[in-house]
Amino acid sequence: MHHLLLALTTTPSPLPTPGLREGISEDQVTPGLWGFIMTAFFVLATTLLIVDMVRRIRRVRYRAQVEEERQAAAEAADIEAADKSGSYGQAGPAAQAGPAAPEPNGDAGRAER
Repeated sequence: MHHLLLALTTTPSPLPTPGLREGISEDQVTPGLWGFIMTAFFVLATTLLIVDMVRRIRRVRYRAQVEEERQAAAEAADIEAADKSGSYGQAGPAAQAGPAAPEPNGDAGRAER
């Protein structure tokens, strides 16, 4: 097997001739007008597909950005509404102030009977 591989690698192959074979003209081996038209069609179709794809990606990004801004505005409105209504939760100012001081209406000094 080794001898066969060695024989195949050392056997020279014929060199191609520099010109065309007899009976073949240069017009028969070039793509011609139809080849040019088909290539131009594929280039145009590919360009249109790429432009459409970029437009769609840009639209998706814009919609995501608008949605994020809408959610941020809604959250800010919810926080502002909660601040105005006085429901601060555990982290609000009432929870941070500590225990409530007795009101100075005179009830704090009276003993229960």
